[in-house]
Amino acid sequence: MNDYGMRAVFEGTVEQAEEAITEALKEVGFGILTRIDVAETLKKKIDVERAPYVILGACNPKLASKALNLEPEIGLMLPCNVVVYENEHGKTMVSVIDPQAMVGMIDNPQLSCLVEEARPLLKQALDKATT
Repeated sequence: MNDYGMRAVFEGTVEQAEEAITEALKEVGFGILTRIDVAETLKKKIDVERAPYVILGACNPKLASKALNLEPEIGLMLPCNVVVYENEHGKTMVSVIDPQAMVGMIDNPQLSCLVEEARPLLKQALDKATT
């Protein structure tokens, strides 16, 4: 397992999990800017079958604006990725990037205040979507 994300099992399908996490993120101020259906793309581009796997690019405009003002290169790590997928055991998983892991790669201590704002919101959305 990794230490750069927060994850939970969702009791339902990937489609249901995607809907639940999208709604939960919206409730805490994040919108979905991008959606990549990895399984569909791999099938279409290189004819590889894989279990459902979707990447959602979530963004909280207020936090993103503050982060960009503090560190213009932070855009390399935005939006915050959320993945919804079926694991090798057939379970639906929802994983959210841990902002602490993201800013750990950047030498700008001022970003820690934004992590303290973003991390609980993302965790709250994950908890709400998966319980």
